[in-house]
Amino acid sequence: MNWDLLEPLLIIISIDIILGGDNAVVIALASRNLPPEQRKKAILLGTGLAIVARVLLTMVALYLLQIPFLQLIGGLLLFYISIKLLTDTEETGNINAGDSLIAAVKTIVFADIVMGFDNVLAIAGASHNNITLVIIGLLVSVPIIVWGSRIILVLMDKFPLLIYFGAGILAFTAAEMVVEDRYVFPYIEGYPLLHNWFAVIMVIIVITLGYFTNKKKGTAV
Repeated sequence: MNWDLLEPLLIIISIDIILGGDNAVVIALASRNLPPEQRKKAILLGTGLAIVARVLLTMVALYLLQIPFLQLIGGLLLFYISIKLLTDTEETGNINAGDSLIAAVKTIVFADIVMGFDNVLAIAGASHNNITLVIIGLLVSVPIIVWGSRIILVLMDKFPLLIYFGAGILAFTAAEMVVEDRYVFPYIEGYPLLHNWFAVIMVIIVITLGYFTNKKKGTAV
């Protein structure tokens, strides 16, 4: 492989790994309530479907750029996901393992699509319209993301407070998506304090809302 192909491939892999940290958090959060034997299935199946969705999205990335308020909508959806993951605690005696596995996989794929807009657009630019490089880059970087999610799962089992930290990461990512939307940014560009503090405020709101919701349900950590 010559340098003209190797350079964009290395860039794509780097983008996947750097922007894949929050995806690892999603995978861990979405599968944390599953029995240990089903966590691996949820991680592998959810990640596999997410890869397919990511490749398809990258192929149409240039068209996605033309959709008004794309990042704003994605950010709002991600706020919902962060709260849902934080308050979606296990109800003893009423868990259907099959439904739980499907729900976890759906959450992983949906969140990956929502959170992957910046990833998709960055990769589309780095790939120079070479979809083969995109696929190779994903295949190399995804195992790193999967192993990262497993480590996070182990830590969450030992330290439940990390669930709130993970939800905070998702809320922060959502806030960044909202303020960086190309149709929203011009309106807040002249208000640096709003731009700088919006993410912090939304993280506090999500964690506080999740905590009191869990406290009301008797599941607060």
